[in-house]
Amino acid sequence: MAFRPLLRQRAVVPVMAGAVSAGLALYPTCYVHAEEPLSDDSVPSRKPIYDDAPLIHTTSPAPATPEEPSRPSRPYRPTPTDRLASEIGRARLSLYTQATKAEDAVNSALTKTLNLEHSFTSTIRSLAPPKESNEKLLPGTLYVLVSAMAGSIVTRNRNILLRASVPVAVGIGAAYAVLPLTMRNVGDLAWKYEERFPALADTHLRTKARVEKFWNTGKAHSQMGVGMVQDKIGEVREKMEDWIKKGK
Repeated sequence: MAFRPLLRQRAVVPVMAGAVSAGLALYPTCYVHAEEPLSDDSVPSRKPIYDDAPLIHTTSPAPATPEEPSRPSRPYRPTPTDRLASEIGRARLSLYTQATKAEDAVNSALTKTLNLEHSFTSTIRSLAPPKESNEKLLPGTLYVLVSAMAGSIVTRNRNILLRASVPVAVGIGAAYAVLPLTMRNVGDLAWKYEERFPALADTHLRTKARVEKFWNTGKAHSQMGVGMVQDKIGEVREKMEDWIKKGK
């Protein structure tokens, strides 16, 4: 009977130890973290996705280093290679400028030559009579030359004024008679050039007016002479008819 209290005490001790162990397991006194807590000196390497606050670096500032005294900058002196390169560049620019000027001068000269050639050919073409007219240049020009030579032959024993003026006047008259359309085109072209010089154009107009007046006067006198001759011939014819009638 004396062993029963001892057995009861031995049975209670394991039960109490188990209760204490369960209590310690259900009520822990310290917390276990899944990650190691950050210390004050550590720096966060990435920003939390649910936090709008900017990252704050808590690193300690680096120790200030003493500034080195500034050294005065030396003036740049070009080397012989730099000087040679600059001279070569200037020579190339000068050569390019001269070549460009020469090319422009050649192009301008060719343009002026082509324009002059075109103007000359178009001017000569404009002097020719139209195709629908019966005027032909080849035989007409020969007739004009023959007429001028005849005028020079007629005045070969005269003074120098007649020998210079008569062939020209005879040639111009023959040209107006044989090649009227061509001479009119030549006259229009000459008048275009004379309009550039007012004094020459005025002299031409005065000379033309005098020649026309002289021509009209001569034509009127010739018509008057022809009329007088016809009147005399009519009178002589009437007298001859009266004399013949009386003779019968």
